[in-house]
Amino acid sequence: METTNKLKDINEVLEFLYSEFPQCFKQKDGIKPLKVGIFKDIAEKIEGSEKVSKTQVRQALRKYTSSWRYLEAVTKNEFRVNLEGAQAEKVEQEHVEHAQKALEESRAKMAKRKKPQRPRNDGDTKSYKSKGQGHPRHANKKAKVNNKKPAPQQQRRSSGKVEPLPANEVKVNNKVKVKLGQALVNATITEVNKDEVHVELVTGMQVKTKADSLFIL
Repeated sequence: METTNKLKDINEVLEFLYSEFPQCFKQKDGIKPLKVGIFKDIAEKIEGSEKVSKTQVRQALRKYTSSWRYLEAVTKNEFRVNLEGAQAEKVEQEHVEHAQKALEESRAKMAKRKKPQRPRNDGDTKSYKSKGQGHPRHANKKAKVNNKKPAPQQQRRSSGKVEPLPANEVKVNNKVKVKLGQALVNATITEVNKDEVHVELVTGMQVKTKADSLFIL
């Protein structure tokens, strides 16, 4: 039985990209925005490779382009680079704004995770009785009344209309909007594999999704 040297860990795949394309991929210093469509260029270079697969490269690109360092690079550099490190197309303002938003959201989530939770004081109920301030049950009734007010604001958020992408438009290189959570992000279709569609976001990040998550740009 033949043994293979195929890489398994995503960090090992990133190390492979650093060593194979040192002018393009950087670990820390000198990170530049990647050329749009860089995945196709890498796929051609690794065709028949026993070390990495296209799926692994796509996963590694997703991690690389979602890092804070990379997102900051998109906001600070005027041009993208190709695999040889040469200047490629200009970074569009739309891409800069998307990177800034992704960076802010990522940092906000990190800060929220680090923020210590305020411990619940189980002695509150007892203190009401001892001070003669009434039972906390009455305070709960007031809280329930106040909690009903924000509902209309949530309904307003989903008032915008978007048109689903027709099945005959799910083609490679077509520009679309892809739904990521509650947001619609501009992207380009890079691969269509039956029900799975691979897209490249404006930041260069590779994402696998379904056709029903695509909308007309």
